[in-house]
Amino acid sequence: MVEPAADRAVYLWDWPVRITHWGFALLLPAMWWTAEEGEMERHQQLGLLFLGLLVFRVLWGFGGSAPARFGQFVKGPGAVLAYVRGTATGGPVLGHNPLGGWSIAALLALIAVQIGLGLISQDVDGLFSGPLNHLVSYDTGDAARGWHELSFNILAGLVVVHIFAVGFYLFVRRDNLITPMLSGRKRVDGTVADPRRGSATALIASAVAAVGVVTWVWFGAPPLGD
Repeated sequence: MVEPAADRAVYLWDWPVRITHWGFALLLPAMWWTAEEGEMERHQQLGLLFLGLLVFRVLWGFGGSAPARFGQFVKGPGAVLAYVRGTATGGPVLGHNPLGGWSIAALLALIAVQIGLGLISQDVDGLFSGPLNHLVSYDTGDAARGWHELSFNILAGLVVVHIFAVGFYLFVRRDNLITPMLSGRKRVDGTVADPRRGSATALIASAVAAVGVVTWVWFGAPPLGD
């Protein structure tokens, strides 16, 4: 039996998006715990995994499925204001709305800053350092440690805001954003076609590039071609 057009499930979030999303959610507290416990070797390993997921997600944001693409959800100020005021036109919003899109972009940017600072930072005694610490001076690596801690606090604050926003949509607007990020599917009103999916070529290319970047960083970012 064909489902009524007024209420059907569309395939919204593909598995690469869901894996990176929940990977970020698990890695962030794990990295905090390893840092607090002084498990720096494990902290660095998790950081490299974090880097790989970030690189993959950024690349998938350009060549992946339609809802995952930055061009789909990072809109200009006019679109954001129209959404906030409730004057936006068009059909149902699939994926991130214009306001939530900028929240995701900010989270990814802060994750990039956090990882970048961790790669060049060093501990108080200078005995343990990130894999790219040799590329900067001692003072820069020392300062990066402090900025690394500060950026984590800012990132954690933004994550809390993100969680509250999800709760607001769930309990106030009656829009469940959690289940689609688990199952990949979302029920929508109106005649809405499934968004275009990413190609296998884009998936493989993004994964290979992510592994390549992590490997390159692991070996201290040697000059390419040597």
